[in-house]
Amino acid sequence: MVSGNIFHCRKNSWPPQEYISKSTLQLFDYDSSAPPEQAWRRRLNSHANLLKEFRITFVEAIKMVRLGIRIWSYVREEASHGRKAPIDPFTRESCKPSASQGVPLGGMGSGSISRGFRGEFRQWQIIPSSCEASPVMANQFSIFISRDGGNKNFASVLAPGQHEGLGSSRKPDDQGISSWGWNLSGQHSTYHALFPRAWTIYDGEPDPELKISCRQISPFIPHNYRESSLPAAVFVYTLVNTGKERAKVSLLFTWANSLGGSSHLSGDHVNEPFKAEDGVSGVLLHHKTSKGNPPVTFAIAACETQNVSVSVLPSFGLSEGSSVTAKGMWSKMVKDGQFEQENFNSGPSMPSSLGETLCAAVAASTWVEPHGKCTVAFSLAWSSPKVKFVKGSTFNRRYTKFYGTSENAAMDLAHDALTHYNWWEEEIEKWQNPILKDETLPEWYKFTLFNELYFLVAGGTIWIDSPLLSSNMRNDQDQVRELENTVVKEIEAKMDNGRRTVVESTTNSTYDSAAIAGHNHVDEKLNGDVSHENESVDTLRKRNSTSTLHSVSTRNQQCDDDVGRFLYLEGVEYIMWCTYDVHFYASFALLELFPKIELNIQRDFARAVLCEDGRKVKFLAEGNCGIRKVYGAVPHDLGTHDPWYEMNAYNIHDTSKWKDLNPKFVLQVYRDFAATGDLQFGIDVWPAVRAAMEYMEQFDRDGDGLIENDGFPDQTYDTWTVHGVSTYCGCLWLAALQAAAAMAHELGDRDFAEKCKRKFLKAKPAFEEKLWNGSYFNYDSGSSGNSKSIQADQLAGQWYTASSGLPSLFDDFKIKSSLRKVYDFNVMKIKGGRMGAVNGMHPNGKVDETCMQSREVWTGVTYGVAATMILAGMEEEAFTTAEGIFLAGWSEDGYGYWFQTPEAWTMDGHYRSLMYMRPLAIWGMQYAINRPKAILEAPKMNIMDRIHLSPVVGGFSHHETRVKKIATKAKCFSNSVFHCAC
Repeated sequence: MVSGNIFHCRKNSWPPQEYISKSTLQLFDYDSSAPPEQAWRRRLNSHANLLKEFRITFVEAIKMVRLGIRIWSYVREEASHGRKAPIDPFTRESCKPSASQGVPLGGMGSGSISRGFRGEFRQWQIIPSSCEASPVMANQFSIFISRDGGNKNFASVLAPGQHEGLGSSRKPDDQGISSWGWNLSGQHSTYHALFPRAWTIYDGEPDPELKISCRQISPFIPHNYRESSLPAAVFVYTLVNTGKERAKVSLLFTWANSLGGSSHLSGDHVNEPFKAEDGVSGVLLHHKTSKGNPPVTFAIAACETQNVSVSVLPSFGLSEGSSVTAKGMWSKMVKDGQFEQENFNSGPSMPSSLGETLCAAVAASTWVEPHGKCTVAFSLAWSSPKVKFVKGSTFNRRYTKFYGTSENAAMDLAHDALTHYNWWEEEIEKWQNPILKDETLPEWYKFTLFNELYFLVAGGTIWIDSPLLSSNMRNDQDQVRELENTVVKEIEAKMDNGRRTVVESTTNSTYDSAAIAGHNHVDEKLNGDVSHENESVDTLRKRNSTSTLHSVSTRNQQCDDDVGRFLYLEGVEYIMWCTYDVHFYASFALLELFPKIELNIQRDFARAVLCEDGRKVKFLAEGNCGIRKVYGAVPHDLGTHDPWYEMNAYNIHDTSKWKDLNPKFVLQVYRDFAATGDLQFGIDVWPAVRAAMEYMEQFDRDGDGLIENDGFPDQTYDTWTVHGVSTYCGCLWLAALQAAAAMAHELGDRDFAEKCKRKFLKAKPAFEEKLWNGSYFNYDSGSSGNSKSIQADQLAGQWYTASSGLPSLFDDFKIKSSLRKVYDFNVMKIKGGRMGAVNGMHPNGKVDETCMQSREVWTGVTYGVAATMILAGMEEEAFTTAEGIFLAGWSEDGYGYWFQTPEAWTMDGHYRSLMYMRPLAIWGMQYAINRPKAILEAPKMNIMDRIHLSPVVGGFSHHETRVKKIATKAKCFSNSVFHCAC
């Protein structure tokens, strides 16, 4: 835990009283309508400045010219096939990014819609790998107020009228949305964000005598794998009348039949009204997508109560030819404050014409007595039951497990959101309150910790209902499973005979790295030919290096069917699913909040390790060719256009030669194994862990136990060249050796535990001799101009070692000295610590400008460094380091990166790659502060000391994969604090 007195002296710089009058706060002090004491805040009239993108230098451009030409050619080639390249630095969105984002809507994995802090709905990601950034300005909440006596009337959209999305020209005769009352200045209105909720307080706007609170709620509930998958959100309006006359108040929710961009103009869209149970009614908007994508249905709804009446206008248009225009709809609301009840009987509308925009409206009307209060609730839901990837695979989304595959499920989702949101809030508050009430933590950290989770909704997440089967693969998979079951029965028979072993021999074993390698032909599996089980790995590799991805989906590596399969993008600009070198940083969030999802991602990569895809790929950095996926190598990602089946969409470098991916796999697996205590998970993935470690043996070229880098950027810093032994990859390798030894020991594979320990004892002194300079570890052991640079991320392996309850890799002096050097140079010499940690710094105090990435601040790496500092007992330095990311990215004086935290920014604050996965590493800090009970209560004895070395000396072997002394029924460790199902 953080020391109790470090942050008591810090001023709470963002109290709600500085944004809302105290009297208004008191009026909302019930039913969660008041914003929380700790939240990210903005005034609605705040300027949303355009964000500035990074530029490479002239020297960098010269170095990268060949790469640029190859990427440009590849982007064009992909476009000719109707596909987006995973990395496209040449195409720019028509909507320039601005500092306008807010809390996104909905749960995880069913498509997302973001909502800006001024109320606009934007950043549409319903279709996989597609993001429409521009706001749809017809989607609004509006209010109409009239008081007894008729002398006070107000009508306004509840968004600032100066919004750039409206354009500059408003014609008096316009029949569209510019004819509406855009009367809100935003001067007295404020936004308060604490993901997954947000509050907008209208403190006397537009009516000085009516206080309004809008509470936005989405079902993001840790450890709840049902509600958290739902594509729905609720908007709860609390109205307080401070005047002497009662007021008739009508709230209006308008929505365009659109997925963002120009999709509303494509035609054949249909709207229809509905009435559901419990007073819920609204409009369904059926959207026919283009390019063969599955259809989408939206539902907008409100809840009728004793005091609130609901009416709808199922369709209106934005042009003069519409039967009901936006202007006519607005005039009707100004006059009557509601629509005719007969509209509920109108049935489906005529399909929209090409070029026509079809919109709908739901109105909720109520009377608010003098000094009285009233609550009005709206919901938004969308149903897109099928997720289709560009190369053809189609899956059902996770929420269909509970709501079915009909597009009309949107109505049920909207209904349930309105009837369950109170419970959602209770669960959210139970989760958040212990952290929010922890006075030892700085205020900025607490709300930024939650707000960075926006990416698990808005990061292009896909959550499918298991199993991993597409329609064109089911017959083959059923036949494959028959073969697998015969092998599984043989293993279970051994276990039932009381041998308490999973495998006693190195042949005829699903745990034999050769047998499970995944190189066997699919047709051989279907014919029941298991003769390959006695073949060597090399023989299998040669025989099966074909143009098809081969894998064995054994029962031991099936995902937990209770939670489905999960994908999230590296970033909205880097379109690759579950990029593994980045997941290394981000995965702490999933482990803390949705551990079953985290374990299933690791199972997916475990399967991938034991696969080989012989299809040829051209690597763009050098222009050379290789195969898509090499056996034993951890893939860079799970793919782009056909995830799980076509991995390694990243094709700049040959990542089978990267030095960080395999150690990161071993480290993540062991951390998850130790934290959850899930023994079955450990058994499932152990063959892949062994294969991953064995694969790395080839990179120890001088026999000192250390892996060497190969003189190109062969790790996550993929423009930063490394020579010889590197502090980043070398430290990861040391940590992986120790983790593999510990896991082998836990699983009873004593031979492998010994071999890992021997190699560790050999490699550690070699690492220190080659890189330790007395105060930190040099960047690498080469002789280049930056070999002695101070790398911020030099102790990434130690971060995981400490997070997993393993013995420290180095003595405390070296760990703290290295972190102190990073703090003094990489952090404090950059604008006084107000930017985060720059990746590289020369020992003379100048930024390492060897390449683009060495001179950048990486937000997620900074959080990771801070987590390492916490684990080393340097809490004050840790929070100062991480606060730089808040100050530069999230504060009012920063660059405007809230709810779109980029991968990196330069010294002048220019971004690279907005909405990026790695900043979820802030949850690595929380993990360090509050480590799982399973980690804290691990045996105090050094686990490496418990691994006794025999006289036999040897390297890794491909033919000795024994896992001994496993209980006949694997169970979770009793001291786990995670919600794992045995």
